[in-house]
Amino acid sequence: MKLAFVSFRRFVFLLLALVVLATGLVVAARQTPAQDRTLYWGLSGDDVIRVQQRLLDWGFYDGPVDGFYGSKTQQAVVDFQLNNGLVPDGVVGPNTWAALGFPPAPATAPPPEPPAVSRGVTNRDAVYLLARVIEGEAADEPFEGKVAVGAVILNRTRSAAFPHSLAGVIFQPHAFESVSNGQYNRPVSEESLRAAQLAMSGWDPTGGSLYFWNPAKPVNPWIWTRNIVTQIGRHVFAR
Repeated sequence: MKLAFVSFRRFVFLLLALVVLATGLVVAARQTPAQDRTLYWGLSGDDVIRVQQRLLDWGFYDGPVDGFYGSKTQQAVVDFQLNNGLVPDGVVGPNTWAALGFPPAPATAPPPEPPAVSRGVTNRDAVYLLARVIEGEAADEPFEGKVAVGAVILNRTRSAAFPHSLAGVIFQPHAFESVSNGQYNRPVSEESLRAAQLAMSGWDPTGGSLYFWNPAKPVNPWIWTRNIVTQIGRHVFAR
């Protein structure tokens, strides 16, 4: 009888020890959350909240912690990146996550390829991001002209002269007038969404162009030195 009582006490102590250990692991995991997806303008979620809160705590951000990656969050990320010797692209990728104090997530499966490097990607976030620029730059252009603008943006992601991510190309300083003047924030039409999907599926009406402009608007004279490929609607496209 005494032996059975001792065994029961050992079982209770072991069970309590396991509970304490499990609780400690959960707390530790919550204290040091792992990196999540790459974040850029227009996304939302709990991972955005973590970034906003960290930037707020460290004095880089003074906006609402609302989980939306808007212009104030993007500027705070750029300021943080500049302060930490990172590429100031306003995108929270692996290096910026790490600098913010979030360790890489344990590798459980090969990570998906980023949407910028493949023409066949149909990632919803990437399509919407591309569609916003199409809407801002080509809202009044014919449908083919909308696809053409999307194709130019995607062509840039594969050129050594430009950033190699979709967000990097779009948010490159002064690259797109609609991002600079806020037209990028206008509501996205169904036509722009379809144009983005077709561009990401491989339709390129521009023949590999890297530039487009409206000749009726003031432009840098340098742009006319590029090899003009075609004109669609009011935009000229060139390599």
